[in-house]
Amino acid sequence: MKIAYYPGCSLDGTAIEYGMSTHKMAELLGIDLWEIPDWSCCGASSAHQTSHLLSIALPARNLAVAEKEGMDVFAPCAACYNRFRAAEMEVRSDEKTKRQVEEAIGMAFEANHQTVSTLELLTERYGLENLNAKVTKPLKGMTPACYYGCLLVRPVGITGFDDPEDPQSMDRIMESIGASPVKWDFKTECCGAGLGVTQPEACLEMTYRILLNAKEMGADSIVTACPICHLNLDMRQKAIEKKYQVEFKLPVYYVTELVSIACGADAPSVGTNRHFVEANSIFDRLPAKAKAMEEAAEAAKAEKKGKKAKAKPQPEKVEVDGLSLAQQIYDDADQAAQLGALLTSEPARATKLQEIFEQDKAKAQKVANALLAKKAKETSGGEEGNKG
Repeated sequence: MKIAYYPGCSLDGTAIEYGMSTHKMAELLGIDLWEIPDWSCCGASSAHQTSHLLSIALPARNLAVAEKEGMDVFAPCAACYNRFRAAEMEVRSDEKTKRQVEEAIGMAFEANHQTVSTLELLTERYGLENLNAKVTKPLKGMTPACYYGCLLVRPVGITGFDDPEDPQSMDRIMESIGASPVKWDFKTECCGAGLGVTQPEACLEMTYRILLNAKEMGADSIVTACPICHLNLDMRQKAIEKKYQVEFKLPVYYVTELVSIACGADAPSVGTNRHFVEANSIFDRLPAKAKAMEEAAEAAKAEKKGKKAKAKPQPEKVEVDGLSLAQQIYDDADQAAQLGALLTSEPARATKLQEIFEQDKAKAQKVANALLAKKAKETSGGEEGNKG
């Protein structure tokens, strides 16, 4: 599998571990990344606020280079991905914009290829079954909170991928590599990274709520595919813990880091030692945690089974009236009396005969005949012994 690769500014700078782990993941999965030559900034951080044409032309230039090679584009950064998809959509839908963009970049651009995110690359292009087959060190016992943020699945008209309110693609990726992602409420809530400079207190409050919900729902880590979100959740944790007098200690990973580790990479080799929150020791604790989780699951299963059995109504034991049953089997009063006396003295036999009678009256009479014959033989044998 070969695809054009756009690293963007972050993966060569503040999110260099995202770049490291993306390359390692591609190597382990056999994905050929063709880096767009002489790529330029897509303008995600500010261009779309200053000039609409510039916001389309900057990503379009990179896309046009890949288009010449007949290739789709893989943009790991959520912001770059979002701007690339927006440029593709506008050029496809508006001929005037298309002409203006082509004039600005000095190249033809048809927007007839597609940009994919890390999540799309793994779930839709590579495939989760293929991914699972590459796993050599499953992350059993790990309970990450999958954080999608604002730009990977919204706006729907631009991304057209996954559920914008309750996305599942990253969760499915985590399950494919052996982890058990938690269910939580803040997977698409904004972390406030864009307010980090102008309104830092608001940013801390928004990030705090995300970390708190993840922790309360049992997460031992957070995983994301956005460099801005990663930086915010990782770098600000210490300040948040100090302000709110709490302790989170939640390592924040890029999805590519965890995929690479599950497929055999050493954790520090994909950049986990570069994080603000310590992110290596968790992997040493996973075997013990996985065992504890399995034992807890088995105990819960046994308890549920026990409660179900206890709650199940037990059939009442109804004592069979031996004489009444005998009278239903025999019309002859003497035979009925003999059988009634026998069944009264042996309740278990009476119960068994009752069950047979309810299913087959003729068979019950044959069994009754055999019982009386046996009783008569025993009585006769006893009398002969007394004579001797």
